[in-house]
Amino acid sequence: PETVAEVTREYGLDRPLAVQYGLYLVRLVQGDLGVSYSQHMPVTRVLAEQAGPTLELTLSALVLAWLLVLALTGFTAGRRSWVGRLASLAETLCAAFPHFWLGIVLLAVFAFGLRLFPPAGSDGWRTLVLPTIALAVPLAGFIGQVTRESLELTLDQPFVLTARTRGLSDAAVRFRHALRHAVLPGVSLSGWAIGALISGAVVIEVIFSRRGLGRQLYQAVQLQDLPLTIGISLVVAAGYVLANILVDLVYQWIDPRQKETLA
Repeated sequence: PETVAEVTREYGLDRPLAVQYGLYLVRLVQGDLGVSYSQHMPVTRVLAEQAGPTLELTLSALVLAWLLVLALTGFTAGRRSWVGRLASLAETLCAAFPHFWLGIVLLAVFAFGLRLFPPAGSDGWRTLVLPTIALAVPLAGFIGQVTRESLELTLDQPFVLTARTRGLSDAAVRFRHALRHAVLPGVSLSGWAIGALISGAVVIEVIFSRRGLGRQLYQAVQLQDLPLTIGISLVVAAGYVLANILVDLVYQWIDPRQKETLA
């Protein structure tokens, strides 16, 4: 009982709930997210140590997903042949892959089977390859479906016909003119994609035993570490809002007409 009473006083649990909540908000404004129950260190310190690997994984997956989308849709959209249908089928299948299933398959084949990449860890680029693919492929399938439909509609626009009559090659028409307009719906989805990648990182970091906020969140929930759970959730929510703001800015940079619409 003495130990319980001491811990209760230490964390302020003997005060009324409204007072506890008010004090938490005051500390939150000051940048104090509390102390982790399980790690016995400030939550901000845990976040500072673990945010880097998660940010690295998320950005690499987003970049790889867009590279796959641009390559696949840029060369196959609008082609009335088996190539376009096969690429569209591949996008549908990729979008249906669960992150955890794809991660386990990649581990079984390329880590334990072929031994090309390490099965766990966070040190070096080789440990980043398989987790990045596991996150990027389903996202590429989803964004690719939207981008393909937009690109096929764009290729039927009058300005594309004008570009062709000027003697430009098919690749130049697609990548220099049509694709810039076709990627706008996909860019809009990138803000949502950031949230999807972070949620997927929770599972992927556990499967590949990587350091990061996702794995820390998983362990904090298991250990009922409330300050750490809330702290990670707040940081992820803030990152999601920031990502959407950046997406809006990129959207206006790609299509300057949006500035006139907003004005």
